Amino acid sequence: MRHRFQFASQHFIWPWLLAFSTAWIVFCAARSAAADGQAARNEAEIVILAFGDSLSAGYHIPPDKAFPAQLQAALRGKGYSIRVLNSGVSGDTAADGLARLEWSLEEKIDGAIVEFGANDALRGLDPKLTEPALAGILKAFKEKRIELLLAGMEAPRNWGADYDDAFRAMYPRLAREHGALLYPFFLKDVAAQPGLNLADGLHPTPEGVGVIVRNILPEVEKLIARIREKRAMSRG
Repeated sequence: MRHRFQFASQHFIWPWLLAFSTAWIVFCAARSAAADGQAARNEAEIVILAFGDSLSAGYHIPPDKAFPAQLQAALRGKGYSIRVLNSGVSGDTAADGLARLEWSLEEKIDGAIVEFGANDALRGLDPKLTEPALAGILKAFKEKRIELLLAGMEAPRNWGADYDDAFRAMYPRLAREHGALLYPFFLKDVAAQPGLNLADGLHPTPEGVGVIVRNILPEVEKLIARIREKRAMSRG
């Protein structure tokens, strides 16, 4: 008696095997293409670190309304494949940022927005102390071939014009020395605007953060362009 799984004719075996082999090849090719596509998407993703103080961290506002999250959403809305990581710590001075820099670099990043100085200025720290700390941060990033955008800060007027001038002047000087892009004043159009700040008058509301993101966005796009150019050169 013929086994129930035995083919009635050998002439049927070869077309069946051919069909099965073809289907398997197509399946494997599709899986390979999908994997390659996912790898390409992952490779194309740009990762930017928002490295700063409470203004980056999102003091007393929901995490999804903080500067990194709103910036990421704005960039993705413009079609960029991007992640913006939040490495802001409330109360940090530039020296504090330099001290914790190494553990902030645990994940591979392509670019960094460096935002320090607000706490230095509030405490009236000598810019001659703040500037070397900022320089150390920028130097460490550049040594790891990370593209940079330096966000400047202005000092409260109560310290006098000389202090304000010295504080303001260090940011463009640092940007030139370390090849960083410069956004002169992180709180442009937000500082001293009651409707855009919390009750303390110092930290932006979610709406205030939205203004910061809108204003800084062109400079961040320049940062992304630098990252893409560097990637293209490394492939070439």
